[in-house]
This record gives sequence, C-alpha cells and structure tokens, in this order.
Amino acid sequence: MEVDVREIPGPWELGYALDRHVVRSEYTGDNEEGRPTFDTTYTEAGNALHQLKYKQGWKLKHDIARALNTHIMPKLPDIDLIVPIPASTKRPRQPVDEIARALGERAGIRVGSHLIEMKDSSSVAPKLKSLATREEKDAVLKNRFKINVAAPVPRGANILLLDDLFDTGATMSAVCTLLQSHPKVAKIYAAAVTKTGKT
Repeated sequence: MEVDVREIPGPWELGYALDRHVVRSEYTGDNEEGRPTFDTTYTEAGNALHQLKYKQGWKLKHDIARALNTHIMPKLPDIDLIVPIPASTKRPRQPVDEIARALGERAGIRVGSHLIEMKDSSSVAPKLKSLATREEKDAVLKNRFKINVAAPVPRGANILLLDDLFDTGATMSAVCTLLQSHPKVAKIYAAAVTKTGKT
C-alpha cells in the first residue's frame, strides 16, 4: 500500500495517519432521496478503509495493519497496549477493533478493546456526525467516556490510541485526556488509518 504519512495534532506525545482519506471529491448532484452524491477518489489507505467499513472488505484489515506496522510503528517508542477508539456508530463488527486486533497480532502487542467505554453511545452517534466544528464536538464528547477499571493495563504502559478516520481529533483527544489520568499509563501516542483535510 502506497502511503504519505502525516502527523496528527493533539494532546498525545506523537501522532500519525497513514495518509489523507481522499484525493478529491466532487459534488455530482442529489439522488432521488434528496441526498448529495459525490464522485470521490480515495488514497490507497482511504480506499482500503472505505471498502472495509462500507463494503464488507474485512480481509483488508490485514493490509491496513501491515501498513500501520511498516510506516507508523517504527516512528513510535515501544508500545505496550493498543487501545482502539470506541466507535460512535454501532455495528456488528467494528472496523477499528478489527484493525487493532490485526495490528496487535502483527506487532506482538496486546489490544485493550474494552479499556475505554462510552457512557451512552446512543445519544452520541447522530449528534457527532452532524456537527461541523471542533468546539461543538468537544461539548458533546465531554464526560462521554469512562475507563473500565477491570481492564488490565501494565504499570508504566505506553498506550497507542488507534482510530480509523481522524477528522477534527475531538474523539481521540477526549479519550487521550481521560487516559492521562490513569495511574498505570506512562505516555500516550496516536495513530489513524487516514485523516481528513480539516487538520
């Protein structure tokens, strides 16, 4: 997979995305339901993520994990635990969890899928997706997450937060801020498969 690694800003030590999500996206009109349609050209990483999330391309999690392990993991210090960002949309299979497990297997790092939980996911999904500004998203996400104290965390752990698509960074920042209060966490790093052009 060809990538163009980009930094992602936030309260973590270091953060990277494999690439932008799209190369270009042109409005082509509205469909019969009145919703806008677009002609979109994705980056390779963006296309893999799109196929995985919306076209049931689950095998692509291995390609994405390989790219993350090859292009982002060497930029980070030793990571003790990969923590996928909780999804705002409920699905039978969560893409970021699948990618985290594939990366964990490839890199030999434990995955803490249940370390961070949403307090009330039903009220976040529709609101978060429709909000345009970072400030609006921050307000919705404030106090939305909790630490699962039963989830094991090694003492002095370096944590890698993993998200599929980095947009404004509001969700990842909220999770990072919460984890900074965990007594066993040393440092927090961030990675995403792709990022939008907003950051």
